[in-house]
Amino acid sequence: MNNTMDILSANNLSKFYSKNKGLFNKQSINLRAVNNININLKAKESLGIVGESGCGKSTLAKMLAGLISPSSGEIKIQDKDINNYEKYKLPNHIQYMFQDPISSLNPRKTIYKSLAAPLKYLRNLDEKEIEKEIKSIIKEVNLKEEFLNRFPHEFSGGQAQRIGIARVLLSKAKIIILDEPVSALDVSVQSQILNLLNDLQKKFELSYIVISHDLAVIEAICDRVMVMYFGDIVEKSDAKELFQKPYHPYTNLLLNSVPKTNQKIEIQSLVETELPDPINPPKGCSFYSRCENKTEKCKDINPSETDKENRKYKCFFPNI
Repeated sequence: MNNTMDILSANNLSKFYSKNKGLFNKQSINLRAVNNININLKAKESLGIVGESGCGKSTLAKMLAGLISPSSGEIKIQDKDINNYEKYKLPNHIQYMFQDPISSLNPRKTIYKSLAAPLKYLRNLDEKEIEKEIKSIIKEVNLKEEFLNRFPHEFSGGQAQRIGIARVLLSKAKIIILDEPVSALDVSVQSQILNLLNDLQKKFELSYIVISHDLAVIEAICDRVMVMYFGDIVEKSDAKELFQKPYHPYTNLLLNSVPKTNQKIEIQSLVETELPDPINPPKGCSFYSRCENKTEKCKDINPSETDKENRKYKCFFPNI
C-alpha cells in the first residue's frame, strides 16, 4: 500500500519554552515540550500520534508543518530541509488542518472568497481557474455549490469540517496534518468524515499525520501509530499490531481506559499520580510514577529505544 520513500522526516527534534522563574526573578527556566524525537512519514501513509492532552502532540505537529520553530533538530520534506523552502511555497507541500477549521475563516467573507485566497496567492491562478477548482473540490467533499455563497456561521460542525478539508486540498499539498479532525463532532458525523478522509487519501495519494487523544479515530484511519508521553515517543508500531498487543505500559493503560459499551470509563490509574514536572524532568523513565511494571532501575535510568520485530518501544519491562 505504501511507498518506501519518506515524504517527511524529522531527526532529534526538540522544543523547549523559556519562562521567567517569577514576577521579580527574571532568570529564565526551560519547559520541556518535545524531547529529541525521530519521526518519518511515507508517501500515501497515515501516521497516528496519540497521547493525553499536554503530552506535546500539537507542538510536534506544528513544528513539522513549519508553524513553529524547533529548539533543535532537523525536519525534511522530500529530502529537503524545511528551512530551505521559501516560506510562501511551504504550504504547497504541507498543510495543517486545525481542530476548528471554520474559526480560521473570515466571518465577514463567503466561503467562496475564503477558499479563493490561497489559490490566488499560493498557486497564482486566475479567476476562471479559481472558480473551476473551487467548484470541483466542493463536490469532492460532498457539499453543494450553493454553500459557497454562505458565511462561516451558517454551517454545522460536519459541514465546517468538510470546508476545512476542501481548503487544505486546494493547496495541492501531499502532506496533511489533521489535528483532532473529528473530536468536536457527533459520533455519526465522525464516521462520515473519517470515511471521506480515507477516500480522499486514496484518490489524491495523500500522506496524513493524525493527531488525536481518541484511539478509535487512530485505529480507523492510521497505518502506523506513535504513542507520545511527556514530550517523548514511547512506542512505535503498525496500527493493527499495537491495538492487538501494546508493548509499552503507557499504551496498555491508554487502551484499557477506552470505555466499553454500557461501561463507565475508568481512568483512575491515569489520575492517581501527577505528571512529571516539565521544568525538572525525572532522571529515569518519565512514566515511572504511573507504571505498574516499574523497578528501581526505571527510577534511575531512562530507557533507550528497543527495536524488536518492527516494533519500537522505550521500556525495560514491556508487556511482551
